[in-house]
Amino acid sequence: MIYIGVTGWGDHDSLYRPGMPGREKLSEYAGHFPVVEVDAAFYAIQPIKNSTRWVEQVPADFQFIVKAYQGMTGHQRGDSPFETETDMFAAFKESLNPYLDHGKLAMALFQFPPWFDCKKENVDYLRFCKAEMGDIPCAVEFRHQSWYSPAFRQQTLEFLRNEKWIHSVCDEPQAGSGSIPIVLEATHPDKTLVRFHGRNVHGWQKKNAKNWREVRYLYKYNREELAQWANYLKQLQQQSKDLYVLFNNNSGGDAAGNAKEMIEILGIEYDILAPRQLDLF
Repeated sequence: MIYIGVTGWGDHDSLYRPGMPGREKLSEYAGHFPVVEVDAAFYAIQPIKNSTRWVEQVPADFQFIVKAYQGMTGHQRGDSPFETETDMFAAFKESLNPYLDHGKLAMALFQFPPWFDCKKENVDYLRFCKAEMGDIPCAVEFRHQSWYSPAFRQQTLEFLRNEKWIHSVCDEPQAGSGSIPIVLEATHPDKTLVRFHGRNVHGWQKKNAKNWREVRYLYKYNREELAQWANYLKQLQQQSKDLYVLFNNNSGGDAAGNAKEMIEILGIEYDILAPRQLDLF
């Protein structure tokens, strides 16, 4: 099955009636898409009360992809609120229990930064992460091109297979070492993650600009680009039982529209969505 959704549910205005309270948005979101990424977990490990509330707001077959906390992927700046890495991983795993208890956790996503390159200490850290996470399904997304260089590409993919990492296949601007190419390879027989970041090369590189975060994902995929990716998804479907497809190109509010267009191109009709609210006025 191909599950298509977007990253987060709060900022996709096209999905909601004007003035809809934030507490109602996830339930409404689940009437449009069967999967979502919990990106709030990257900034802070979420309290159990939050994930408990979220799993209760969506249908039985709805799936969550929970982004790993920034301290677990080398993004954190300043002091860690945890005494040890083991304490940090334990807290994160505990926050996943409501998703696991309800059968709604597709995977945890470890998105590593552009400076996390292919070298022994980082390979060892990936082993550490996987050991800490145990049987919880985990996806890895690289941002440094070295993992897919001719010298390391096959070794990287074989390592992910052996360690049972779910491969995150990305579409993103090709902007030097801090971006990765499209690598249409599944490394897990059950699950593959696909993430669309847009193709805004200029915005991707402008990390020192004041509005960098606002323009980084400013891109709207056209029909031809989506149609090409529909064929790519069919290729990946031959390698992995379920695909989880997330559109992250929302700096201009385009993610939800592109996600719906991809659903239409693929001819998918979900029967697992929540009932949609009727806007009578």
